Amino acid sequence: MTDKPSRGLADVIAASTALSDIDGKAGRLFYRGYDIHDLAGKISFEECTHLLQRDRLPTRAQLDGLAAELEAGRRLGRLVEGAVDEIAAQQSPMEALRSLVSLASAEDPDKDSNSADANQRKAARLVAQQPILVARYHAARGGARPVEADPGLGIAGNFLLQITGRRPAPREIEIFDECLVLHADHTMNASTFAGRVCAATLSDMHSGVVAALGTLKGSLHGGANEQVMRTLLEILEDRAAVQKDPRVIEDAVGAAVSERLRRGEKLMGFGHRVYKTEDPRATHLRRMAEELANSTGDETYFRMSKRMEEVVFAEKGLYPNVDFYAASVYHYLGIPTDLFTPVFSVSRMAGWTAHIMEQHADNRLIRPDSEYIGERDQKWVPIDEREKE
Repeated sequence: MTDKPSRGLADVIAASTALSDIDGKAGRLFYRGYDIHDLAGKISFEECTHLLQRDRLPTRAQLDGLAAELEAGRRLGRLVEGAVDEIAAQQSPMEALRSLVSLASAEDPDKDSNSADANQRKAARLVAQQPILVARYHAARGGARPVEADPGLGIAGNFLLQITGRRPAPREIEIFDECLVLHADHTMNASTFAGRVCAATLSDMHSGVVAALGTLKGSLHGGANEQVMRTLLEILEDRAAVQKDPRVIEDAVGAAVSERLRRGEKLMGFGHRVYKTEDPRATHLRRMAEELANSTGDETYFRMSKRMEEVVFAEKGLYPNVDFYAASVYHYLGIPTDLFTPVFSVSRMAGWTAHIMEQHADNRLIRPDSEYIGERDQKWVPIDEREKE
């Protein structure tokens, strides 16, 4: 008799990686040996991309070189530019990104090679193009074109510029840059695993990323930050009469959350498959949400989030995860709610591509076994005789 298999491959080691590591009991996350608390707010997303894709934090010369690659890689191909308007009219954001990244592969000059050098070039282009694809999609669905990028702003600043249509404040750029770093990689999550499974067949990098995007689209992996924001908005709408008094709002949130928990509803943004204490990324996002609430003069969503956190912990013992405070941070930065998951993909592109490169560098086909639970010893009978049974 064999041991019962782990449902969802929980605690099964599926690959070896030097990219990131988690200590779930202590609530710690590491990128290539660096504690996330030592990186967040100190390195740019471009530096983080270099760390994940190219093994180390860059020197100034190396960072300048990567920045030049990213700037050159931002340009979208003719096929993508020709299709984005129609795709935006017919597909939701994550569906559109899945289509557009796949289409972008057709014109990538390294599309036919999985060599280390070709993969490194493709990885840089994918990181550079993902925020452009999101901005281009967002503009197209509104019948407009995004504002021109500013080469001096970098990935974080240009994304905010092109999504909101206004030049972001320096501190807004710093906060969003930190968000991108916090989301860049997270060991063998569902989308990363999907990307590595695809890459392990020796398929190309774009195929692996499309597999990851398709996996992120699922509501049990991506979309939680969107659902957090929608929950906050629903509670406000249900209790519209009390919106003006923060203390009354907090009481209303507490009552609404308790009511939902009693009905057995799952509140997104709480609990984690790996962390047994607070998600270390949530620590930073809570701080940024509070700072933005204070700077904008609108503390409503932060106060609501804080109260929701208190009630869920008191009644369920669950800590907030990375998605919970990301919702209010993105909202304060002016990012539309249905683009929260695409923002995740902008960040995670650094990790996905690094994992695909790592898989190709030391590859073995990923082919797990399965437990058969169906009928046995069935006997074939001719089709005319089956109606007699």
